[in-house]
Amino acid sequence: MKNIFIALIALIAFFGCARVRVEAPKDPIKLDISMRLDIYQHVAKDIDAIEGIVSGNEKKPAVGKQGTWLDIFVKDAYAQESFGPEVEKAAYSRRDRKSELDSWEEKGVIGENKLGMVEIRGSADSSTKALIDAENSDRMVIYKAIASKNGISIEEVQKIYAKKLQDGANSGTPIETLNESSGQYEWKVK
Repeated sequence: MKNIFIALIALIAFFGCARVRVEAPKDPIKLDISMRLDIYQHVAKDIDAIEGIVSGNEKKPAVGKQGTWLDIFVKDAYAQESFGPEVEKAAYSRRDRKSELDSWEEKGVIGENKLGMVEIRGSADSSTKALIDAENSDRMVIYKAIASKNGISIEEVQKIYAKKLQDGANSGTPIETLNESSGQYEWKVK
């Protein structure tokens, strides 16, 4: 009886245990990320530099700072990546018209769209339309330069820049934002 019981347990153990076989896939797992974080950081840094010019808050090295003996022999070098004269001209032109644009945005006549362009949202005369055309032209010069410098599409730069401009817009400015529930872009007043 004891031998039959042991034989029965051995049979159950032999046929009852499942064999599990684990094999690694033949091909490696591949991930595709559309926009790398380091590219985004470089674009954001470039946007901040240009917006510093537009707002008049350019960061300049401190004059007359306390130095060391080494400073006598080796002068400080401030690395400033230049975008070129056309981008600087566009940024300074934007700075010259900023107060007028802000005034129209606060009145709700013009707004910031999802691609970082100024768009008419109310009734505007021909001089306001000319102002908007000049602003959008300068913005495209800047967007193209940033895209070229960082090796990404102009549309990606526009989306990142649009977020920066919308976040910094004054109260009362119409902005085009994504409605999470519908998945559509809609205009709202900030």
